[in-house]
Amino acid sequence: MADNADVPQLSFEKALAELESIVQKLERGDVALEESVTIYERGEALKRRCEELLRQAEARVEKITLDSSGKPTGTEPLDVG
Repeated sequence: MADNADVPQLSFEKALAELESIVQKLERGDVALEESVTIYERGEALKRRCEELLRQAEARVEKITLDSSGKPTGTEPLDVG
């Protein structure tokens, strides 16, 4: 089984770049079966990390509120519902 202990510390950009690299390797089909399984498992861990970071970012996104004349008055939490 792949050692994925570093995945929770990866930034979104690094996790996504590595995930894209894994997808390309698997799509080419020139990877041995055992390595395919190992990198697929890592890809799953990277995918979960990216999804987690996206959920965290969505929770922090705020929308700008405007007054009747269209001028910004502040922000409020994004309604994700």
